[in-house]
Amino acid sequence: MDRSLVGKDLPTALRILAVLTLLAASAPSPASAQSPTSAQTNYPWSDRTLSPDARADLVIAQMTLDEKITLVHGVEGPLAQQNSLGGAGYVPGIPRLGIPALQMTDGRSGVANIGSRGRYATALPSSLANAASWDLESAYQYGALIGTEVRDLGFNVSLGGTANIIREPRNGRNFECLGEDPILVGKMLGRELKGTQDQQVIGNINRYAVNDQETGRFIGNSVIGKRAMQETDLLAFQIAIKESNVGTVMCAYNRLNGVYACQDPYLLSDALKKAWGYRGWVMTDWGAAHSTVPSALAGLDQEMPTGRFFGDPLKAAVASGQVPMARLDDMVHRILRTEFAVGVIDNPPDQRPVNPFTGADVAERVEERGIVLLKNGHSQLPLDAAALRSIAVIGAHADMGVLSGAGSDQVDAAGARVGGWQGVVWQPSSPFKAIQAKAPHAGVAYDAGTDPAAASKLAAASDVAIVFVQQHTSEGSDVASLSLPDDQDQLISRVAAANPHTIVVLETGGPVTMPWVDDVNAILEAWYPGIRGGEAIASILFGDVNPSGKLPVTFPKSEADLPRLRIPGMEPGAAARPKASSVPFDIDYSEGMKVGYRWFEAEHKQPLFPFGFGLSYTTFSYSDLRASPGKDLTVSFIVTNTGARAGAEVAQAYVVLPQTAGEPFKRLVAWQKVDLAAGENKPVTLMIDPHYLSIFNVDTNGWDLVPGEYQVLVGGSSGSTPLTTRVPLSGG
Repeated sequence: MDRSLVGKDLPTALRILAVLTLLAASAPSPASAQSPTSAQTNYPWSDRTLSPDARADLVIAQMTLDEKITLVHGVEGPLAQQNSLGGAGYVPGIPRLGIPALQMTDGRSGVANIGSRGRYATALPSSLANAASWDLESAYQYGALIGTEVRDLGFNVSLGGTANIIREPRNGRNFECLGEDPILVGKMLGRELKGTQDQQVIGNINRYAVNDQETGRFIGNSVIGKRAMQETDLLAFQIAIKESNVGTVMCAYNRLNGVYACQDPYLLSDALKKAWGYRGWVMTDWGAAHSTVPSALAGLDQEMPTGRFFGDPLKAAVASGQVPMARLDDMVHRILRTEFAVGVIDNPPDQRPVNPFTGADVAERVEERGIVLLKNGHSQLPLDAAALRSIAVIGAHADMGVLSGAGSDQVDAAGARVGGWQGVVWQPSSPFKAIQAKAPHAGVAYDAGTDPAAASKLAAASDVAIVFVQQHTSEGSDVASLSLPDDQDQLISRVAAANPHTIVVLETGGPVTMPWVDDVNAILEAWYPGIRGGEAIASILFGDVNPSGKLPVTFPKSEADLPRLRIPGMEPGAAARPKASSVPFDIDYSEGMKVGYRWFEAEHKQPLFPFGFGLSYTTFSYSDLRASPGKDLTVSFIVTNTGARAGAEVAQAYVVLPQTAGEPFKRLVAWQKVDLAAGENKPVTLMIDPHYLSIFNVDTNGWDLVPGEYQVLVGGSSGSTPLTTRVPLSGG
């Protein structure tokens, strides 16, 4: 398959695209977009002073059984082809009642299914890159841009927002995730989803729950204890849902402790709807329904993308009394009240051209905040353009673009070469050209890196060598190991041997091992950088932007340090695109609560780079820690920029629970990103939610604050907490 990329200047391409998009905007919308809504016709439920619940009940009172069934499943085939926008999913509306169709599209790192009438969507940096910013405002802007473009393309449901924590660093979908800590994931994703729904687009959180590998994703059974599940995987969902009031939850493919996630009463009813008070609706992942009556009674509200179980079979089950009418009404109520609450009925999308310039600006800012400087030996960075005569740029198609992840999160931006659902796609943002622009008086030469001897020869003749390396990951498959593929480790070693001023830029979907870490001067983790990734990387390399990203996931020294030597279900010796076993199997998460940095601490293993780690071109110090008990634990301290240039520090607070809690590790409880001028200091006060200090009591099915002495630790990463104090809490 052709992997080439059309080399085109990005700003020029975007301007041409904008003109084409404006012309395309005059095309007629599909019939479904013209269906009357309560905003256009006077219905009893058109009264906006009524609550969303009251309005939904008024609609339900007028609905027939067939109309109710219509809303609880998707459709494909001629009806969808005629009326849908061609996105990820379609649920017909009810024109006589002013209820619009649900037009769904994927939206995790941009609008991935722009549909048959779309022309452009912004390829944002990956979700993991967004999480690496540890910046709640950046997360909001990220989500708001997705919501704006979803709406501009005519859709009203955005299927984005992955809350699965990273238990398995080889998972092919880690680039869609936001890290290994439930509070970081929950808070960052909550802000992102709020940004999306504030644009009057229904958001979605997925894949509920404990869905942490792609190998055998349809047949795997995640085995985990209830306390561990509540304190890690489910806590991330709970926080994100609370912070965002997201409209839909997507249940996952896998089984959980023997029960399919989409028919699990504990997940869908006991935890989500009862304990958390969730008021939106639960939809299946595509094809994840396995039954009619058990699923309906467990709390599933909508089957996607068809009605195999929730079409005629559900209608028959309601007619026979196997599924009470009240349960069907509850499904419909949740869908309708969400449509009213978010605004898709009162203010339906009005298709218009997507603004590519705004999108590119947001993408560049997010990437600049999310790039992580992992190493900077001998102050190699930032580069001084005036002092450089020659620069070697090597590898990873850096002359053409930057890598993106594949699958349903693949955003096909203008100028990108599409290589299929799992194919390799480079977004047209050339790091090589961006580096040339930053160093106009230096000779900047490119080598593909396919011949290490040729690359090392170029490196030896250059003042500095910048090696770009990649790890392509995708939905539908996991990587067989954390080693860089295609002999890129050897390439780095050969270049580093030829030039002591070697810099490595990683474009990866998650952690990788680095046998060459001691041989190079500097390392940048750029993740999947998005449509302005080349420009953002160059701005960091040359110091126009001071790096402030921090790792949202631990980088191990080797796979021997992980809870599992290989991914369950993966054939031994499998290649990078493994075939999953066809026989159902267990995925035993016996590490329980010891996820990521907690595992490394509890097992006394030293990671390559710890969770929360990231360097800057300046330095920071911490002082004057105080912790005060109360309704919320209050932690205060001072952060000082001790260097010579402005920068931002992510100040992180961790807590070690009393020994009786049975958790031999610290847990992240709060953080704040602090911008500081050179020499400036700022006080930081963090209010710690008691929930984040509590443990889940399986016997009472609730949360307990264990009485005793809590150790509070503050610093710049999980591996560097110079401030510590102890505070007694009475429990409760």
